[in-house]
Amino acid sequence: MKTYIVVDIEANGPIPGDYSMTSLGAVIADEELNKTFKINIKPISEKFDPNQRRFVDETDAVDAKEAMQKFKEWVLKNSLGKPVFISDNNGFDWMFVCWYFWHFLNENPLGYNSQNLNSLNKGLNKDLQAKIDLLRERNLTHEALEDAKDNAKIFLELKKRFFKKNV
Repeated sequence: MKTYIVVDIEANGPIPGDYSMTSLGAVIADEELNKTFKINIKPISEKFDPNQRRFVDETDAVDAKEAMQKFKEWVLKNSLGKPVFISDNNGFDWMFVCWYFWHFLNENPLGYNSQNLNSLNKGLNKDLQAKIDLLRERNLTHEALEDAKDNAKIFLELKKRFFKKNV
């Protein structure tokens, strides 16, 4: 059995290490969408892209190591079988989450794989131009947990529409 975990992150720049992941939201992709995780993370460097919003209110932010430890504990507590990371832009979201796990905890409980919701949508529709945004109920807000929930709804709809057996 697999547990599909839809993740969204916000960051203040294009790459981890030089820039910071400022918030992380995750939800178990089941019908209830009630197993959620949200955390704001203190910057790990002074560097930030002035074209990026500073997505986090640093008054409730925690250190990166503490944030990743809490996320790891949540993943392990809520995963039945192998956890599968899903994101609408896994090249970006996965890069930050994987780097942060390895840098701060020296492990990644999500393993080495991630799934891209945009690519899944294109493949299932047999259309390289298919836009996932057409499936959204609202525009992304760049609030990590809310965007993760929206992406989970899309994943569940695609799963229901295209898969005959439970995956």
